[in-house]
Amino acid sequence: MRIVGLGHGLFAIAVTSLAILNFTFHDFAPMWHFIPAGSPWREAWVSGSALLLLSAAVGLCFSRTALPSALTIGVYQAIWAVTGIAPILLKPLGMGSWYGLCEALTSLAGTWILYATLRWPSRGSKMPIAGERAVRAAQVLFGLTCVFYGSSHFAYAVYTASMVPTWLPGRLGFAYFTGLSYIAAGIGIIVGILPRLAATLVALMMSMFGLLVWVPSFFAHPKPSWATPLQNEWSELEVNLLLAAAAWIVADSLRSRLWGFAREPAKRCS
Repeated sequence: MRIVGLGHGLFAIAVTSLAILNFTFHDFAPMWHFIPAGSPWREAWVSGSALLLLSAAVGLCFSRTALPSALTIGVYQAIWAVTGIAPILLKPLGMGSWYGLCEALTSLAGTWILYATLRWPSRGSKMPIAGERAVRAAQVLFGLTCVFYGSSHFAYAVYTASMVPTWLPGRLGFAYFTGLSYIAAGIGIIVGILPRLAATLVALMMSMFGLLVWVPSFFAHPKPSWATPLQNEWSELEVNLLLAAAAWIVADSLRSRLWGFAREPAKRCS
């Protein structure tokens, strides 16, 4: 089976690592945090979901199982998104309350587009969920979450700056700059102004964030406060990988667009 762009391969790796870490910590995926420790069958649900994710990740690499695997992962992420609503209801004006939902929606948007691009060459796009309008809706959803991430850089500027590598000058300014970049890119994807360039830059920023921030944190002594405990460190790295993979899928879905100013609607990826 042909891998549909960089995002497809990276996404399979991300889901595989998520499943492995779920097995390792027995309580890793964000969606399970709403189930109190000690609840009946909690570990069974966690292990079962990890096994399901692992099977789906492997299935993404084979033509006969890629579509149901993508759909399975999408359902899992939709449940993750639903569990992210509770913190918003408790504190709707707190930006931190929206993070879980937005991360789930970013990942879900990537899976949604991947499912559609896998379906187009083999079965057509008669299903509304796999049509061009649906893909465009997923791209807009992704753009909206990018605007949120950029806004959070301003709301938590000092905290964001503390995560910038010390060898970079002007760490606070860098936090503001990346926040503005996320907002600009998100708006570009939403309204269709340089969407391919915008999605590619977001994918690069998310990838570099993992490489420059989370990977080095494992070797830091002492560890920064935002990288503890170990389970949280792995969790943040995994979520970052999922978001980066989703961003590359979005960028792949726009590869038929020109790099410059182009107003034609997005075309199917073959």
